Amino acid sequence: QVQLVESGGGLAQAGGSLRLSCVASGSIFSINRMGWYRQAPGKERELVATIVGGGSTDYVDSVKGRFTISRDNAKNTVYLQMNSLEPGDTAVYYCNADIWVTGAKAWGGYWGRGTQVTVSS
Repeated sequence: QVQLVESGGGLAQAGGSLRLSCVASGSIFSINRMGWYRQAPGKERELVATIVGGGSTDYVDSVKGRFTISRDNAKNTVYLQMNSLEPGDTAVYYCNADIWVTGAKAWGGYWGRGTQVTVSS
């Protein structure tokens, strides 16, 4: 019923930039919180940044000042602008959203399949 599809990952050099996008599609009535998570090899998935419908944002300390999360509610899309990339940012980045599906009785949490970000030193 609902799909989240990420794009924009790839290879970047340290100090470079990438912009991730995630589009939600399907029988969507409303989207509340949207966020980006990442998982590096051998590590647990961690929250990178979130943005709620009103625009308030939150970031993990390691990306503050370098990453910016934003959203386009009309397009059901969330973005992650990543600047000053570091090798430690290498991970699979996943999109996550709290979505009220049309006809549902509660919010549901949905995940994308992820996009690889690799930062070389």
